[in-house]
Amino acid sequence: MLKIRNIILVLGVLMSPMAASAAQVSIGIGFPHVSLGINFPVYPRLVRVPDYPVYYAPQAPANYFFYDGVYWVFQGDTWYASGWYNGPWRLVAPDLVPVYVLRVPVQYYRRPPPYFRSWRPDAPPRWGDHWGKDWQQRRPDWDRWDRRSAPPPAPLPTYQLKYPQSRYPQDWERQQSIRAEHYRYQPREPVVRQEYRMPDPSGRGPDRSADDRGRKGGDNRGGGSQGGGGKGNDKQGQGGNKHGG
Repeated sequence: MLKIRNIILVLGVLMSPMAASAAQVSIGIGFPHVSLGINFPVYPRLVRVPDYPVYYAPQAPANYFFYDGVYWVFQGDTWYASGWYNGPWRLVAPDLVPVYVLRVPVQYYRRPPPYFRSWRPDAPPRWGDHWGKDWQQRRPDWDRWDRRSAPPPAPLPTYQLKYPQSRYPQDWERQQSIRAEHYRYQPREPVVRQEYRMPDPSGRGPDRSADDRGRKGGDNRGGGSQGGGGKGNDKQGQGGNKHGG
């Protein structure tokens, strides 16, 4: 019964007229912390998607990625993010998901939804078709980028190797404290900077998307080759860890 009430509350928040404005200032709308049933016993093995600044978890029972210092999961037609490998997770509105995450080819989704089946495995999901014309109009250039200008991937937070499931910090504030002590990477994405309360050195607010900046100067935030192919699927990516998950 509690789970049903929670679902109803989340749906109410998402359908509310306030949801769109709330999404502009926070990575999480609805519940601030959500359990997705992802419970790795140890820090998972992450492999870089060839030519992208994104990692994926080939052995994960989920659509599980790492980009810009944050873990990203696509589950139940919804995107979630967390700074720690087992969460807790925050819901991310479709308008705020970073373009590099959206550009990851279909073949790197370990648990793709049924509607992915008709799409090319070496190309990104057709988010514009799925989320509709309004979303496509708000993010018209999400799938266009200069393939030569992909930024380097964020370093993997291997300090989390010291925190297997038996020692995993459940408290969000404790997670923040450990992260601040061991992980010096400065996120690029406004939505991630907002989550970790970091100032934007460019002076732009958190409601400026990567797409807006990309249209000014060739989208230098853009991704690598759209046809990721199958090369390197199980080859450890640059900077990846060698520990199984």
